[in-house]
Amino acid sequence: MNNKQKKPLIATVPAAGGSAPRPLTPPRRVWIAVASLAAAVALVQGGWLEPIVGAIVDQAVRNIITLILCFSALMTTLLWFLRESGHAPAVKWAVLGGLLGAVALGAAVLRIERVSGDLVPEFAFRWSPSRDRLLPQHRAAATDAMAPQAATPWQSTAGDFPRFLGPSGSCGVDAPTLDPDWNARPPRQLWRRPIGAGWGGFATCGDHAVTLEQRGDDEIVSCCSVTTGAPEWTVAVKGRHETVLGGVGPRSTPTIVDGVVYAHGATGWLHAIDGATGSVLWKKNVLDELGIDPEAHALMVAWGRAASPLVTADLVIVPAGGPRTLRSAQDPEFLALVAFDRATGERRWTTGDEQISFTSPQVVSFGGRELILSVNEGHVAGYDPIDGHQIFEHPWAGHSNSDASCSQAVPFDDRRLFLSKGYGIGAVVFEIEQNAAEPWTLREVWRNASLMKTKFTNVAIHEGHAYGLSDGILECVRLDDGARRWKAGRYGQGQVLRVGPLLLVQTEPGEVVLVDASPEKHVVRGRLAAIDGQTWNNLCLSGSRLLVRNAEEAACYELPVLSEATTEGKSVGAPVVGPTP
Repeated sequence: MNNKQKKPLIATVPAAGGSAPRPLTPPRRVWIAVASLAAAVALVQGGWLEPIVGAIVDQAVRNIITLILCFSALMTTLLWFLRESGHAPAVKWAVLGGLLGAVALGAAVLRIERVSGDLVPEFAFRWSPSRDRLLPQHRAAATDAMAPQAATPWQSTAGDFPRFLGPSGSCGVDAPTLDPDWNARPPRQLWRRPIGAGWGGFATCGDHAVTLEQRGDDEIVSCCSVTTGAPEWTVAVKGRHETVLGGVGPRSTPTIVDGVVYAHGATGWLHAIDGATGSVLWKKNVLDELGIDPEAHALMVAWGRAASPLVTADLVIVPAGGPRTLRSAQDPEFLALVAFDRATGERRWTTGDEQISFTSPQVVSFGGRELILSVNEGHVAGYDPIDGHQIFEHPWAGHSNSDASCSQAVPFDDRRLFLSKGYGIGAVVFEIEQNAAEPWTLREVWRNASLMKTKFTNVAIHEGHAYGLSDGILECVRLDDGARRWKAGRYGQGQVLRVGPLLLVQTEPGEVVLVDASPEKHVVRGRLAAIDGQTWNNLCLSGSRLLVRNAEEAACYELPVLSEATTEGKSVGAPVVGPTP
Protein backbone atom coordinates (compact mmCIF):
# COMPACT_ATOMS: atom_id res chain seq x y z
CA MET A 1 0.00 0.00 0.00
CA ASN A 2 1.36 3.43 -0.99
CA ASN A 3 1.36 5.65 2.09
CA LYS A 4 2.74 8.69 0.27
CA GLN A 5 0.46 11.68 0.52
CA LYS A 6 -0.61 13.56 -2.58
CA LYS A 7 1.10 16.91 -3.03
CA PRO A 8 -1.20 19.93 -2.68
CA LEU A 9 -2.14 21.71 -5.89
CA ILE A 10 -1.23 25.08 -4.44
CA ALA A 11 1.36 26.08 -1.88
CA THR A 12 -0.06 26.98 1.53
CA VAL A 13 1.12 28.24 4.86
CA PRO A 14 -0.50 27.57 8.27
CA ALA A 15 -2.99 30.24 9.27
CA ALA A 16 -3.07 31.76 12.73
CA GLY A 17 -5.39 30.12 15.27
CA GLY A 18 -5.42 26.76 13.53
CA SER A 19 -7.77 27.89 10.75
CA ALA A 20 -7.53 26.58 7.20
CA PRO A 21 -4.31 27.56 5.41
CA ARG A 22 -4.44 30.43 2.92
CA PRO A 23 -3.08 29.93 -0.63
CA LEU A 24 0.12 31.60 -1.79
CA THR A 25 -1.13 31.71 -5.40
CA PRO A 26 -4.48 33.15 -6.55
CA PRO A 27 -7.44 30.74 -6.40
CA ARG A 28 -9.61 29.88 -9.37
CA ARG A 29 -12.11 32.70 -8.82
CA VAL A 30 -9.34 35.33 -9.09
CA TRP A 31 -7.99 33.80 -12.31
CA ILE A 32 -11.53 33.71 -13.73
CA ALA A 33 -12.02 37.41 -12.91
CA VAL A 34 -8.70 38.40 -14.49
CA ALA A 35 -9.33 36.22 -17.56
CA SER A 36 -12.80 37.74 -17.97
CA LEU A 37 -11.32 41.24 -17.89
CA ALA A 38 -8.69 40.20 -20.45
CA ALA A 39 -11.42 38.81 -22.71
CA ALA A 40 -13.34 42.08 -22.35
CA VAL A 41 -10.21 44.00 -23.44
CA ALA A 42 -9.98 41.81 -26.55
CA LEU A 43 -13.66 42.44 -27.36
CA VAL A 44 -13.28 46.19 -26.88
CA GLN A 45 -10.10 46.57 -28.95
CA GLY A 46 -11.49 44.28 -31.65
CA GLY A 47 -14.46 46.58 -32.15
CA TRP A 48 -17.02 43.93 -31.19
CA LEU A 49 -18.92 46.30 -28.89
CA GLU A 50 -19.84 48.80 -31.61
CA PRO A 51 -22.85 46.82 -32.95
CA ILE A 52 -24.14 46.56 -29.37
CA VAL A 53 -23.64 50.06 -27.94
CA GLY A 54 -23.40 52.08 -31.16
CA ALA A 55 -20.91 54.25 -32.99
CA ILE A 56 -19.94 56.24 -29.87
CA VAL A 57 -17.29 53.57 -29.19
CA ASP A 58 -14.46 54.98 -31.28
CA GLN A 59 -10.80 54.09 -30.77
CA ALA A 60 -10.36 56.73 -28.06
CA VAL A 61 -13.30 55.31 -26.08
CA ARG A 62 -11.93 51.81 -26.62
CA ASN A 63 -8.61 52.91 -25.14
CA ILE A 64 -10.34 54.44 -22.11
CA ILE A 65 -12.36 51.26 -21.53
CA THR A 66 -9.19 49.18 -21.94
CA LEU A 67 -7.39 51.29 -19.34
CA ILE A 68 -10.29 50.86 -16.89
CA LEU A 69 -10.38 47.09 -17.45
CA CYS A 70 -6.62 46.69 -17.04
CA PHE A 71 -6.73 48.76 -13.86
CA SER A 72 -9.58 46.56 -12.60
CA ALA A 73 -7.57 43.39 -13.29
CA LEU A 74 -4.58 44.82 -11.43
CA MET A 75 -6.70 45.88 -8.45
CA THR A 76 -8.45 42.48 -8.34
CA THR A 77 -5.11 40.69 -8.06
CA LEU A 78 -3.71 43.23 -5.61
CA LEU A 79 -6.72 43.08 -3.28
CA TRP A 80 -6.54 39.28 -3.19
CA PHE A 81 -2.82 39.51 -2.44
CA LEU A 82 -3.30 41.98 0.42
CA ARG A 83 -6.44 40.52 2.00
CA GLU A 84 -6.60 36.79 1.30
CA SER A 85 -3.17 35.46 0.37
CA GLY A 86 -1.03 33.58 2.85
CA HIS A 87 2.05 35.75 2.40
CA ALA A 88 3.67 37.28 5.45
CA PRO A 89 2.51 40.81 6.39
CA ALA A 90 6.01 42.14 5.76
CA VAL A 91 5.89 40.86 2.17
CA LYS A 92 2.48 42.43 1.64
CA TRP A 93 3.60 45.82 2.95
CA ALA A 94 6.76 45.64 0.84
CA VAL A 95 4.79 44.97 -2.36
CA LEU A 96 2.23 47.69 -1.60
CA GLY A 97 4.96 50.17 -0.71
CA GLY A 98 6.87 49.33 -3.86
CA LEU A 99 3.83 49.89 -6.08
CA LEU A 100 2.93 53.19 -4.42
CA GLY A 101 6.55 54.29 -4.60
CA ALA A 102 6.73 53.48 -8.31
CA VAL A 103 3.56 55.49 -8.96
CA ALA A 104 4.86 58.42 -6.91
CA LEU A 105 8.23 58.30 -8.64
CA GLY A 106 6.61 58.22 -12.07
CA ALA A 107 4.41 61.21 -11.21
CA ALA A 108 7.43 63.09 -9.86
CA VAL A 109 9.74 62.62 -12.84
CA LEU A 110 7.36 62.31 -15.82
CA ARG A 111 4.80 64.59 -17.41
CA ILE A 112 2.41 64.05 -20.30
CA GLU A 113 4.02 65.79 -23.26
CA ARG A 114 1.07 65.22 -25.59
CA VAL A 115 -1.89 62.92 -26.18
CA SER A 116 -2.71 61.31 -29.52
CA GLY A 117 -6.06 61.58 -31.24
CA ASP A 118 -6.90 58.17 -29.74
CA LEU A 119 -5.96 59.36 -26.22
CA VAL A 120 -2.62 57.54 -26.05
CA PRO A 121 -0.22 59.67 -23.95
CA GLU A 122 3.41 60.43 -24.75
CA PHE A 123 5.59 61.11 -21.70
CA ALA A 124 8.63 63.32 -21.14
CA PHE A 125 10.81 64.06 -18.13
CA ARG A 126 9.53 66.97 -16.05
CA TRP A 127 12.88 68.74 -16.12
CA SER A 128 13.11 68.70 -19.91
CA PRO A 129 11.57 71.84 -21.46
CA SER A 130 8.90 71.69 -24.13
CA ARG A 131 10.38 71.49 -27.62
CA ASP A 132 9.02 74.90 -28.58
CA ARG A 133 10.99 76.49 -25.70
CA LEU A 134 14.23 75.13 -27.14
CA LEU A 135 13.82 77.12 -30.39
CA PRO A 136 15.20 80.65 -30.81
CA GLN A 137 12.72 83.07 -29.27
CA HIS A 138 11.14 85.99 -31.10
CA ARG A 139 13.08 89.25 -30.80
CA ALA A 140 10.49 92.00 -31.15
CA ALA A 141 11.35 95.36 -32.65
CA ALA A 142 10.52 98.52 -30.74
CA THR A 143 7.27 98.83 -32.70
CA ASP A 144 5.41 96.62 -35.16
CA ALA A 145 6.10 99.14 -37.89
CA MET A 146 9.86 98.50 -37.66
CA ALA A 147 9.62 95.11 -39.36
CA PRO A 148 12.09 94.62 -42.25
CA GLN A 149 11.01 96.06 -45.58
CA ALA A 150 10.58 93.85 -48.65
CA ALA A 151 11.71 94.87 -52.10
CA THR A 152 8.44 94.17 -53.94
CA PRO A 153 4.78 93.68 -52.98
CA TRP A 154 3.41 90.18 -52.94
CA GLN A 155 1.93 88.99 -56.23
CA SER A 156 -0.63 86.20 -56.24
CA THR A 157 -0.27 83.27 -58.66
CA ALA A 158 -2.60 80.60 -60.02
CA GLY A 159 -1.02 77.95 -57.82
CA ASP A 160 -1.46 79.80 -54.52
CA PHE A 161 -2.95 78.07 -51.48
CA PRO A 162 -4.12 81.23 -49.70
CA ARG A 163 -6.40 79.89 -46.99
CA PHE A 164 -7.54 76.99 -44.84
CA LEU A 165 -8.39 73.90 -46.97
CA GLY A 166 -7.30 75.53 -50.23
CA PRO A 167 -8.32 78.35 -52.57
CA SER A 168 -12.02 77.50 -52.39
CA GLY A 169 -11.98 76.19 -48.82
CA SER A 170 -13.25 72.85 -50.11
CA CYS A 171 -10.38 70.56 -49.01
CA GLY A 172 -9.49 70.06 -52.66
CA VAL A 173 -7.77 71.51 -55.71
CA ASP A 174 -8.07 70.54 -59.37
CA ALA A 175 -4.50 71.37 -60.38
CA PRO A 176 -1.74 70.39 -60.83
CA THR A 177 -2.14 66.93 -62.37
CA LEU A 178 0.00 64.75 -60.16
CA ASP A 179 2.01 61.86 -61.53
CA PRO A 180 0.76 58.95 -59.40
CA ASP A 181 3.82 56.79 -60.09
CA TRP A 182 5.86 57.71 -57.03
CA ASN A 183 7.97 54.56 -57.52
CA ALA A 184 9.42 55.92 -60.77
CA ARG A 185 9.31 59.61 -59.82
CA PRO A 186 9.32 60.06 -56.05
CA PRO A 187 8.72 63.46 -54.41
CA ARG A 188 11.89 65.51 -53.88
CA GLN A 189 12.59 67.25 -50.57
CA LEU A 190 13.32 70.97 -50.93
CA TRP A 191 13.87 71.76 -47.25
CA ARG A 192 13.15 70.68 -43.70
CA ARG A 193 13.51 72.74 -40.52
CA PRO A 194 12.31 72.96 -36.89
CA ILE A 195 9.16 74.95 -36.20
CA GLY A 196 7.28 76.18 -33.15
CA ALA A 197 4.36 74.26 -31.71
CA GLY A 198 0.86 74.49 -33.14
CA TRP A 199 -1.70 72.62 -35.21
CA GLY A 200 -2.37 75.13 -38.00
CA GLY A 201 -1.28 74.72 -41.60
CA PHE A 202 0.50 76.89 -44.17
CA ALA A 203 -1.07 79.43 -46.51
CA THR A 204 0.89 80.71 -49.53
CA CYS A 205 1.10 83.64 -51.89
CA GLY A 206 3.73 83.33 -54.62
CA ASP A 207 6.96 82.20 -52.99
CA HIS A 208 5.81 83.17 -49.49
CA ALA A 209 4.34 80.81 -46.87
CA VAL A 210 2.80 81.89 -43.57
CA THR A 211 1.70 79.93 -40.52
CA LEU A 212 1.17 80.33 -36.77
CA GLU A 213 3.45 78.83 -34.17
CA GLN A 214 4.22 78.92 -30.44
CA ARG A 215 7.73 79.63 -29.21
CA GLY A 216 7.94 79.84 -25.45
CA ASP A 217 5.53 82.51 -24.24
CA ASP A 218 5.13 84.09 -27.68
CA GLU A 219 2.39 83.29 -30.16
CA ILE A 220 3.91 84.05 -33.58
CA VAL A 221 2.73 84.64 -37.11
CA SER A 222 5.74 83.61 -39.20
CA CYS A 223 6.62 83.89 -42.88
CA CYS A 224 9.18 81.91 -44.84
CA SER A 225 10.19 81.19 -48.43
CA VAL A 226 8.29 78.31 -50.03
CA THR A 227 11.30 77.17 -52.07
CA THR A 228 14.03 77.45 -49.40
CA GLY A 229 12.27 77.62 -46.02
CA ALA A 230 14.32 80.71 -45.14
CA PRO A 231 12.57 82.95 -42.56
CA GLU A 232 11.31 86.30 -43.88
CA TRP A 233 9.52 87.93 -40.94
CA THR A 234 7.70 87.21 -37.69
CA VAL A 235 5.03 89.05 -35.70
CA ALA A 236 4.51 88.04 -32.07
CA VAL A 237 2.20 88.68 -29.14
CA LYS A 238 2.54 87.47 -25.56
CA GLY A 239 0.29 84.53 -24.93
CA ARG A 240 0.46 80.78 -24.66
CA HIS A 241 -2.28 78.20 -25.13
CA GLU A 242 -1.50 74.81 -23.59
CA THR A 243 -3.67 71.89 -22.47
CA VAL A 244 -2.89 68.24 -21.81
CA LEU A 245 -5.31 66.87 -24.40
CA GLY A 246 -5.00 69.67 -26.96
CA GLY A 247 -1.28 70.32 -26.79
CA VAL A 248 0.56 73.61 -27.20
CA GLY A 249 0.10 76.54 -29.52
CA PRO A 250 -2.28 78.09 -32.07
CA ARG A 251 -4.45 75.85 -34.22
CA SER A 252 -5.69 77.93 -37.15
CA THR A 253 -4.36 78.65 -40.64
CA PRO A 254 -3.84 82.25 -41.81
CA THR A 255 -5.77 83.73 -44.74
CA ILE A 256 -4.00 85.80 -47.43
CA VAL A 257 -5.99 88.29 -49.54
CA ASP A 258 -4.44 91.01 -51.74
CA GLY A 259 -1.06 90.56 -50.10
CA VAL A 260 -2.41 91.01 -46.55
CA VAL A 261 -2.11 88.18 -44.01
CA TYR A 262 -5.02 87.73 -41.60
CA ALA A 263 -4.23 85.44 -38.65
CA HIS A 264 -6.36 84.36 -35.68
CA GLY A 265 -4.52 82.95 -32.66
CA ALA A 266 -5.61 80.44 -30.04
CA THR A 267 -5.77 83.10 -27.31
CA GLY A 268 -7.97 85.50 -29.29
CA TRP A 269 -5.50 87.78 -31.12
CA LEU A 270 -6.54 88.73 -34.66
CA HIS A 271 -3.87 90.32 -36.90
CA ALA A 272 -3.87 92.03 -40.27
CA ILE A 273 -0.26 92.07 -41.53
CA ASP A 274 1.21 93.50 -44.71
CA GLY A 275 2.84 90.47 -46.30
CA ALA A 276 5.51 92.42 -48.16
CA THR A 277 6.88 94.18 -45.08
CA GLY A 278 5.70 92.17 -42.08
CA SER A 279 4.19 95.38 -40.67
CA VAL A 280 1.04 95.07 -38.55
CA LEU A 281 -1.79 97.04 -40.17
CA TRP A 282 -4.11 96.45 -37.20
CA LYS A 283 -4.71 93.90 -34.47
CA LYS A 284 -7.50 93.08 -32.06
CA ASN A 285 -7.94 90.76 -29.14
CA VAL A 286 -11.41 89.36 -29.84
CA LEU A 287 -12.01 88.47 -26.20
CA ASP A 288 -11.19 91.99 -25.01
CA GLU A 289 -13.17 93.55 -27.85
CA LEU A 290 -16.35 91.67 -26.89
CA GLY A 291 -15.89 91.71 -23.11
CA ILE A 292 -15.45 87.93 -22.85
CA ASP A 293 -14.14 86.39 -19.63
CA PRO A 294 -10.95 84.65 -20.84
CA GLU A 295 -10.80 82.05 -18.05
CA ALA A 296 -14.44 81.01 -18.40
CA HIS A 297 -14.07 81.02 -22.18
CA ALA A 298 -11.03 78.74 -21.96
CA LEU A 299 -13.03 76.23 -19.89
CA MET A 300 -15.89 76.22 -22.39
CA VAL A 301 -13.72 76.22 -25.54
CA ALA A 302 -11.28 73.76 -24.06
CA TRP A 303 -8.78 73.33 -26.92
CA GLY A 304 -8.24 76.94 -27.99
CA ARG A 305 -9.77 79.15 -30.64
CA ALA A 306 -9.16 77.28 -33.89
CA ALA A 307 -11.04 79.17 -36.62
CA SER A 308 -9.26 80.59 -39.64
CA PRO A 309 -10.41 84.10 -40.64
CA LEU A 310 -13.04 84.48 -43.34
CA VAL A 311 -12.18 87.49 -45.52
CA THR A 312 -14.81 89.06 -47.79
CA ALA A 313 -14.63 92.19 -49.95
CA ASP A 314 -14.69 94.47 -46.91
CA LEU A 315 -14.92 92.28 -43.79
CA VAL A 316 -12.84 89.91 -41.67
CA ILE A 317 -15.13 87.44 -39.87
CA VAL A 318 -14.20 85.08 -37.03
CA PRO A 319 -16.15 83.19 -34.34
CA ALA A 320 -16.91 85.31 -31.27
CA GLY A 321 -17.71 83.23 -28.16
CA GLY A 322 -18.45 83.98 -24.53
CA PRO A 323 -19.42 84.26 -21.74
CA ARG A 324 -19.48 88.05 -21.98
CA THR A 325 -19.13 89.89 -18.70
CA LEU A 326 -19.09 93.44 -20.12
CA ARG A 327 -22.51 93.69 -21.76
CA SER A 328 -25.87 95.31 -21.34
CA ALA A 329 -28.88 93.40 -20.08
CA GLN A 330 -30.25 93.14 -23.61
CA ASP A 331 -27.07 91.72 -25.13
CA PRO A 332 -26.64 87.91 -25.36
CA GLU A 333 -24.09 86.17 -23.14
CA PHE A 334 -22.66 84.35 -26.18
CA LEU A 335 -22.06 85.46 -29.76
CA ALA A 336 -21.56 83.18 -32.75
CA LEU A 337 -19.65 85.50 -35.13
CA VAL A 338 -18.05 88.93 -35.15
CA ALA A 339 -17.12 90.95 -38.26
CA PHE A 340 -14.39 93.59 -38.42
CA ASP A 341 -13.74 96.18 -41.08
CA ARG A 342 -11.04 94.78 -43.32
CA ALA A 343 -9.23 98.11 -43.71
CA THR A 344 -9.43 99.53 -40.19
CA GLY A 345 -10.21 96.63 -37.86
CA GLU A 346 -13.29 98.40 -36.48
CA ARG A 347 -16.14 96.15 -35.39
CA ARG A 348 -18.98 96.12 -37.94
CA TRP A 349 -21.47 93.55 -36.61
CA THR A 350 -22.03 90.57 -34.35
CA THR A 351 -24.56 87.77 -34.74
CA GLY A 352 -25.90 84.64 -33.10
CA ASP A 353 -26.29 83.83 -29.41
CA GLU A 354 -24.36 80.57 -29.12
CA GLN A 355 -20.91 79.42 -28.02
CA ILE A 356 -18.37 78.76 -30.77
CA SER A 357 -16.94 75.44 -31.95
CA PHE A 358 -13.58 74.64 -33.59
CA THR A 359 -14.68 75.17 -37.20
CA SER A 360 -14.16 78.15 -39.52
CA PRO A 361 -16.90 80.30 -41.06
CA GLN A 362 -17.17 80.12 -44.85
CA VAL A 363 -19.06 81.83 -47.67
CA VAL A 364 -21.32 79.46 -49.62
CA SER A 365 -24.12 79.83 -52.17
CA PHE A 366 -27.55 78.22 -51.91
CA GLY A 367 -30.22 78.91 -54.48
CA GLY A 368 -28.19 81.74 -55.95
CA ARG A 369 -27.85 83.51 -52.60
CA GLU A 370 -24.52 83.94 -50.82
CA LEU A 371 -24.45 83.41 -47.07
CA ILE A 372 -21.99 82.72 -44.28
CA LEU A 373 -22.11 79.10 -43.12
CA SER A 374 -21.00 78.44 -39.56
CA VAL A 375 -20.97 75.32 -37.37
CA ASN A 376 -21.48 76.62 -33.84
CA GLU A 377 -21.33 74.65 -30.60
CA GLY A 378 -24.75 73.02 -30.97
CA HIS A 379 -26.13 74.20 -34.33
CA VAL A 380 -25.24 74.72 -37.96
CA ALA A 381 -26.38 78.16 -39.07
CA GLY A 382 -26.42 80.52 -42.03
CA TYR A 383 -25.99 84.31 -41.78
CA ASP A 384 -26.28 87.23 -44.16
CA PRO A 385 -22.78 88.53 -45.02
CA ILE A 386 -23.95 92.14 -45.21
CA ASP A 387 -25.34 92.66 -41.71
CA GLY A 388 -24.99 89.22 -40.11
CA HIS A 389 -28.69 88.50 -39.54
CA GLN A 390 -29.55 84.82 -39.22
CA ILE A 391 -31.06 83.06 -42.26
CA PHE A 392 -31.38 79.54 -40.83
CA GLU A 393 -30.34 77.44 -37.85
CA HIS A 394 -30.53 73.68 -37.32
CA PRO A 395 -29.40 71.54 -34.34
CA TRP A 396 -26.03 69.83 -34.66
CA ALA A 397 -25.13 68.23 -31.33
CA GLY A 398 -21.89 69.15 -29.63
CA HIS A 399 -20.12 70.78 -26.70
CA SER A 400 -16.84 72.63 -27.15
CA ASN A 401 -15.29 71.12 -24.03
CA SER A 402 -16.17 67.48 -24.78
CA ASP A 403 -17.86 66.17 -27.97
CA ALA A 404 -16.70 69.16 -29.98
CA SER A 405 -17.38 69.97 -33.64
CA CYS A 406 -14.17 70.29 -35.67
CA SER A 407 -15.25 69.32 -39.20
CA GLN A 408 -16.44 71.87 -41.74
CA ALA A 409 -19.95 71.72 -43.18
CA VAL A 410 -19.65 70.92 -46.90
CA PRO A 411 -22.16 72.18 -49.50
CA PHE A 412 -22.00 69.90 -52.54
CA ASP A 413 -24.66 71.29 -54.82
CA ASP A 414 -27.09 74.21 -54.97
CA ARG A 415 -29.32 72.84 -52.22
CA ARG A 416 -27.59 70.10 -50.21
CA LEU A 417 -25.23 70.19 -47.25
CA PHE A 418 -23.00 67.41 -45.82
CA LEU A 419 -21.96 67.37 -42.14
CA SER A 420 -19.90 64.86 -40.18
CA LYS A 421 -18.18 64.38 -36.83
CA GLY A 422 -17.14 61.70 -34.37
CA TYR A 423 -18.46 61.09 -30.83
CA GLY A 424 -21.32 58.91 -32.05
CA ILE A 425 -22.82 61.50 -34.42
CA GLY A 426 -21.53 60.32 -37.81
CA ALA A 427 -22.71 61.84 -41.10
CA VAL A 428 -25.85 63.54 -42.36
CA VAL A 429 -27.03 65.25 -45.54
CA PHE A 430 -29.51 68.14 -45.32
CA GLU A 431 -31.44 69.77 -48.10
CA ILE A 432 -31.93 73.52 -47.82
CA GLU A 433 -35.56 74.56 -48.24
CA GLN A 434 -35.66 78.24 -49.17
CA ASN A 435 -38.92 79.50 -47.78
CA ALA A 436 -40.52 82.66 -49.14
CA ALA A 437 -39.81 84.30 -45.81
CA GLU A 438 -36.87 83.62 -43.52
CA PRO A 439 -35.89 81.57 -41.65
CA TRP A 440 -35.09 78.80 -44.11
CA THR A 441 -35.39 75.20 -43.01
CA LEU A 442 -33.18 72.13 -43.37
CA ARG A 443 -34.72 68.80 -44.31
CA GLU A 444 -32.79 65.65 -43.42
CA VAL A 445 -32.10 63.50 -46.50
CA TRP A 446 -30.20 60.72 -44.72
CA ARG A 447 -28.24 60.15 -41.52
CA ASN A 448 -25.88 57.37 -40.41
CA ALA A 449 -24.01 57.41 -37.11
CA SER A 450 -21.53 54.77 -38.28
CA LEU A 451 -20.29 56.76 -41.31
CA MET A 452 -17.61 59.44 -41.55
CA LYS A 453 -16.75 59.68 -37.86
CA THR A 454 -14.45 62.63 -38.52
CA LYS A 455 -12.87 63.78 -35.29
CA PHE A 456 -10.24 66.39 -36.18
CA THR A 457 -10.36 66.05 -39.94
CA ASN A 458 -12.40 67.26 -42.92
CA VAL A 459 -13.82 65.50 -45.96
CA ALA A 460 -13.07 65.99 -49.64
CA ILE A 461 -15.81 65.73 -52.26
CA HIS A 462 -15.21 64.22 -55.70
CA GLU A 463 -17.76 63.15 -58.29
CA GLY A 464 -20.63 62.56 -55.90
CA HIS A 465 -18.61 60.88 -53.16
CA ALA A 466 -17.13 62.04 -49.85
CA TYR A 467 -13.67 60.88 -48.77
CA GLY A 468 -12.47 61.26 -45.19
CA LEU A 469 -10.84 59.64 -42.18
CA SER A 470 -13.57 57.94 -40.17
CA ASP A 471 -12.05 57.30 -36.75
CA GLY A 472 -8.66 57.09 -38.47
CA ILE A 473 -9.72 54.80 -41.34
CA LEU A 474 -10.13 56.19 -44.86
CA GLU A 475 -13.73 55.90 -46.02
CA CYS A 476 -15.66 56.58 -49.23
CA VAL A 477 -19.38 57.41 -48.95
CA ARG A 478 -21.88 58.08 -51.74
CA LEU A 479 -23.56 61.42 -51.10
CA ASP A 480 -26.93 60.67 -52.68
CA ASP A 481 -27.94 57.92 -50.30
CA GLY A 482 -25.16 57.50 -47.71
CA ALA A 483 -24.00 54.13 -49.03
CA ARG A 484 -20.48 53.20 -47.91
CA ARG A 485 -18.42 52.21 -50.93
CA TRP A 486 -15.34 51.15 -49.01
CA LYS A 487 -13.44 51.69 -45.78
CA ALA A 488 -9.79 50.69 -45.51
CA GLY A 489 -6.33 51.71 -44.35
CA ARG A 490 -5.43 52.85 -40.85
CA TYR A 491 -4.05 56.39 -41.00
CA GLY A 492 -4.84 57.71 -37.52
CA GLN A 493 -6.37 61.12 -36.84
CA GLY A 494 -4.67 62.82 -39.78
CA GLN A 495 -5.88 64.99 -42.68
CA VAL A 496 -6.97 64.67 -46.31
CA LEU A 497 -6.49 66.89 -49.38
CA ARG A 498 -7.93 66.05 -52.81
CA VAL A 499 -5.75 66.88 -55.82
CA GLY A 500 -7.78 66.14 -58.95
CA PRO A 501 -8.66 62.42 -58.94
CA LEU A 502 -6.15 61.63 -56.17
CA LEU A 503 -6.04 62.03 -52.39
CA LEU A 504 -3.07 63.14 -50.33
CA VAL A 505 -3.59 61.58 -46.90
CA GLN A 506 -1.44 62.96 -44.08
CA THR A 507 -1.26 60.23 -41.43
CA GLU A 508 -1.16 61.10 -37.75
CA PRO A 509 2.45 59.81 -37.44
CA GLY A 510 3.54 62.13 -40.30
CA GLU A 511 3.64 59.96 -43.43
CA VAL A 512 1.89 61.20 -46.60
CA VAL A 513 0.08 58.54 -48.65
CA LEU A 514 -1.20 58.97 -52.22
CA VAL A 515 -4.57 57.25 -52.75
CA ASP A 516 -7.02 57.07 -55.64
CA ALA A 517 -10.18 59.17 -55.16
CA SER A 518 -12.28 56.39 -56.63
CA PRO A 519 -15.44 54.75 -55.26
CA GLU A 520 -14.38 51.38 -56.69
CA LYS A 521 -11.79 50.43 -54.07
CA HIS A 522 -9.01 51.67 -51.82
CA VAL A 523 -5.84 51.87 -53.92
CA VAL A 524 -2.55 53.22 -52.56
CA ARG A 525 -0.29 54.75 -55.24
CA GLY A 526 2.67 55.93 -53.20
CA ARG A 527 4.11 56.78 -49.81
CA LEU A 528 6.29 59.62 -48.54
CA ALA A 529 8.01 59.72 -45.14
CA ALA A 530 7.31 63.46 -44.94
CA ILE A 531 7.81 64.38 -41.28
CA ASP A 532 8.06 62.58 -37.95
CA GLY A 533 5.77 62.89 -34.96
CA GLN A 534 2.16 63.56 -34.14
CA THR A 535 0.61 65.47 -37.05
CA TRP A 536 -2.87 66.99 -36.88
CA ASN A 537 -2.01 69.85 -39.27
CA ASN A 538 -3.65 70.28 -42.67
CA LEU A 539 -1.65 69.94 -45.87
CA CYS A 540 -0.81 72.86 -48.16
CA LEU A 541 -0.17 72.37 -51.90
CA SER A 542 1.29 75.47 -53.54
CA GLY A 543 1.57 74.60 -57.22
CA SER A 544 3.50 71.35 -57.17
CA ARG A 545 5.15 72.09 -53.81
CA LEU A 546 3.72 70.26 -50.81
CA LEU A 547 4.20 71.98 -47.45
CA VAL A 548 3.73 69.88 -44.33
CA ARG A 549 4.21 70.62 -40.67
CA ASN A 550 3.38 69.50 -37.17
CA ALA A 551 4.24 70.80 -33.70
CA GLU A 552 7.99 70.20 -34.15
CA GLU A 553 9.11 70.44 -37.77
CA ALA A 554 8.10 71.66 -41.21
CA ALA A 555 9.15 70.47 -44.67
CA CYS A 556 8.52 71.13 -48.34
CA TYR A 557 8.51 68.60 -51.18
CA GLU A 558 8.36 68.97 -54.95
CA LEU A 559 5.70 66.54 -56.16
CA PRO A 560 6.01 64.95 -59.62
CA VAL A 561 3.42 66.28 -62.07
CA LEU A 562 2.27 65.37 -65.55
CA SER A 563 2.53 67.94 -68.29
CA GLU A 564 -0.49 68.57 -70.48
CA ALA A 565 1.21 66.73 -73.33
CA THR A 566 1.66 63.58 -71.27
CA THR A 567 -1.57 63.65 -69.29
CA GLU A 568 -3.68 62.10 -72.05
CA GLY A 569 -3.01 58.44 -72.55
CA LYS A 570 -0.48 58.02 -69.74
CA SER A 571 -1.19 54.96 -67.68
CA VAL A 572 -1.15 55.46 -63.94
CA GLY A 573 1.60 53.89 -61.93
CA ALA A 574 1.11 50.48 -60.43
CA PRO A 575 -0.39 50.45 -56.95
CA VAL A 576 2.05 50.05 -54.10
CA VAL A 577 2.37 46.38 -53.20
CA GLY A 578 2.11 45.52 -49.55
CA PRO A 579 -0.20 46.06 -46.59
CA THR A 580 -2.17 49.26 -46.21
CA PRO A 581 -1.40 51.43 -43.17
